[in-house]
Amino acid sequence: MATDGKWYAPVETTAAPVPLPSPPRPAPGFILTIGDIGITQDTVVTPNGNARLAGSQWLVIDRTTQETKIPAWAIVLAIIFTLLCLVGLFFLLVKETTVTGYVEVSVRSGNLVHMTQLPVRTQYDVNNYRQMVSQAQTLAAQAPA
Repeated sequence: MATDGKWYAPVETTAAPVPLPSPPRPAPGFILTIGDIGITQDTVVTPNGNARLAGSQWLVIDRTTQETKIPAWAIVLAIIFTLLCLVGLFFLLVKETTVTGYVEVSVRSGNLVHMTQLPVRTQYDVNNYRQMVSQAQTLAAQAPA
């Protein structure tokens, strides 16, 4: 059925099929990525270049700060319930901890030196980055020399 609402018989062509080019080979996948640092079986890949994974040195620097404060909702409830009864003062015991900053991850292998900064929102993020660097150190120790 054509766009004009009529039916037309299919047109047969006798042209030889056009060979399609073979798709490009996929790049080797990363085992682990930490920010803009990628790790393959035997290579560290960064925007500054590539280097051997074997013998690479990894460093994590925690540049976060933790702040403990009374949340705004607790202050509002303390004011409201203090007017009704003194129980509202217990809301001032509520504390909230916020984590701000970043974690620096550095890798050095041969002539390659690269540092990346990773944002942190919770303490879980810091622990996760430390675990990933620990895994990278393990991969570097197991990489073929």
